[in-house]
Amino acid sequence: MVLLIIIIVLALIFDYINGFHDAANSIATIVATKVLTPFQAVLWAAFFNFMAYFISKYWIGEFKIGNTIAKTVSEDFITLEVILAGLIAAITWNLLTWKLGIPSSSSHTLIGGFMGAALAHAFTIPGADLNTVVNYAKVLPIVLFIFMAPFIGMVVAYFLAILVLNICRKVNPSRADKWFRRLQLVSSALFSLGHGANDAQKVMGIIGAAVIYYHLNIDPDPAYLTADNKFAYFVDHWSWVPLASFVMIGLGTMSGGWKIVKTMGSKITKVNSFEGVVAETAGAITLYTTEHFGIPVSTTHTITGSIIGVGVTKRVSAVRWGVTISLLWAWILTIPVSAVIAALVYYFIKIFI
Repeated sequence: MVLLIIIIVLALIFDYINGFHDAANSIATIVATKVLTPFQAVLWAAFFNFMAYFISKYWIGEFKIGNTIAKTVSEDFITLEVILAGLIAAITWNLLTWKLGIPSSSSHTLIGGFMGAALAHAFTIPGADLNTVVNYAKVLPIVLFIFMAPFIGMVVAYFLAILVLNICRKVNPSRADKWFRRLQLVSSALFSLGHGANDAQKVMGIIGAAVIYYHLNIDPDPAYLTADNKFAYFVDHWSWVPLASFVMIGLGTMSGGWKIVKTMGSKITKVNSFEGVVAETAGAITLYTTEHFGIPVSTTHTITGSIIGVGVTKRVSAVRWGVTISLLWAWILTIPVSAVIAALVYYFIKIFI
């Protein structure tokens, strides 16, 4: 039970770190356009991060992304030590990329850590079939959307920008800017809702995997053995976990990640209020769509693609492609690097446990 409690505490700490690491996703454009001060922006984003809990629970009625995360690794290779190592690796990579101001994916570092630790565990089991460790039906769509999420965000933002520009072509520029500055409050709120719903559930999935393992192997609970959907049963009977997950990501967002805000808000391309509205709306549309299908995507990748999309409408050279390529490398490396760190942490943990 002690190890389970440690895992839950660490998972919620990761959730908090995820919030301040990814705060830039929701507030970078609204701060860059000076619609809100940084402090006002993080309060605004944090509030809607938390409100996403009520939409997921009472409107959507389920936590599909949490269920996906819990099932990325086969139950046969999940242990509390595996989950602990995965969390430590994810926290390490998140703090490192935050320190360097790199907007990497908290989602993918969590998934990479979980898989890396599970594979390390499988290597210690004689005769284990390593091909069955990872649930590829769940993981392959996640890997695919490393590239698809920013691309979809970019395409949606590009065409949405063209549509809005045509609708507003006869409107007085100063009047249009005044309206877009107001609309940025709405678009930022929409994206923050998507961010909260998407990212808080990932921590729920990890905690769910730990609790389910505990009640199947350490302190057997017949209800978990017979449940058709073990994750849904966990959510129903550990109802404080979803609430705590959304609270922690909101608190993390309130802390802000200012280095990443600078990268997202100005280094990729300069953003005005119109472009901020379009980028955030396109990002929100992408997040809501992928959440509907239960695919955990990176809010970082999504909003980056959307910002690039609005930048391209001005001219291709308006996008600082050197910065973008550097970000792409960070995205590609996140899962494998997190997996390697998790494997090393797992072997270290096994020395003492």
